[in-house]
Amino acid sequence: MNRIAKTLLSLALLAVAVVSSAQEQVVVGAARLDQYVPQLKGKKVALFSNHTGMVGDRHTLDLLLDAGVEVVTLFSPEHGFRGTADAGEHVASGVDEPTGIPIASLYGSKNDRMPSKEIMDSFDVIVSDIQDVGLRYYTYYCTMVDLMNAAAKYGKDFVVLDRPNPNGMYIDGPILDMNYQSGVGRLPIPVVHGMTLGEIAQMVNGEGWLRDGAKVNLTVVPCENYTHQTRYRLPIAPSPNLRTMLSIYLYPSVCYFEATPVSLGRGTDMPFEVYGHPDMKNRSFEFTPRSVPGAKNPPQLDQLCHGVDLRTVTEEEAIAQGINLEYLIDAYRDLGMGDKFFRSFFELLIGRGDIRQMIEDGKSAAEIKATWAGDVEKFRQQRKPYLLYAE
Repeated sequence: MNRIAKTLLSLALLAVAVVSSAQEQVVVGAARLDQYVPQLKGKKVALFSNHTGMVGDRHTLDLLLDAGVEVVTLFSPEHGFRGTADAGEHVASGVDEPTGIPIASLYGSKNDRMPSKEIMDSFDVIVSDIQDVGLRYYTYYCTMVDLMNAAAKYGKDFVVLDRPNPNGMYIDGPILDMNYQSGVGRLPIPVVHGMTLGEIAQMVNGEGWLRDGAKVNLTVVPCENYTHQTRYRLPIAPSPNLRTMLSIYLYPSVCYFEATPVSLGRGTDMPFEVYGHPDMKNRSFEFTPRSVPGAKNPPQLDQLCHGVDLRTVTEEEAIAQGINLEYLIDAYRDLGMGDKFFRSFFELLIGRGDIRQMIEDGKSAAEIKATWAGDVEKFRQQRKPYLLYAE
């Protein structure tokens, strides 16, 4: 190894050390037991969490039980309490095998996800501890809001054990047109809102976004040593197909392919880091989606897809570009399918009804991005009273 190579390696290792050091300094809300366990003692608790609710190598559920807190119910989000279900897959209620505590599923039901009166009457307080990724269409915050509505209706306390937002360093995208409110868009916020779940909970309460303008008795246990510019690297994949930090940073730009026939690499070892289709032309990169755990029936199953490898994009580049619709526009123009390229799910993801037409009319990604600049600034001011961490 020559001197230049050694120097570059040393700098790379130093950068890793700095990131690791910063990572160690962040203390998630769940780790601050002295801030919330006294409030829970003597009460019956329902815990909303999943496999990401970890403090080191221990689950928050185990910490609560060890501290003598009576946890009587578990609520599971999309992907289930242990995080193994496919996106959108029905998650049944059941029992958490390690503890024997019943799980009340909130995902995939035919009603409005309001727990039954019998379940709500069985506890005093809901504790929420789950790792979000900071996107309006990532459904964990929707489940939290559902539970806040239930807590308000039945007079239960609500506690959020906050965690960092890995996409918390910026705001981007249009504010949701509430005509497109859905299971992947619950609040009038931009696609990239830049807030933690604790901050969102405060905003939901403060802005009167709960049903009939209700408010819940809310406590947020904030993280320590975290700001919105902290590059927090998730210790656990938040869902089966967001496995790397690059995929999480690209997610604001590529998730819209879910509303098209284009594969995002589900069923490969690089989901959300590639895109392709059997009919895309003059592409040197290829991949074939297979049925695998977490992607049992991925788009273009067993079809050879030609497309683009986004693993050439660095993490910093992915962050800096924010929402980049160039990838979507590239595939749209290549395939020449016209309006058949899009499903109605596209509007639910992007949150507005005019962006599909802009793409079909040949607008550039930069021109489209400029149309929501006002939304970004409006939301930046609107959210200020609810922020817990320095911007």
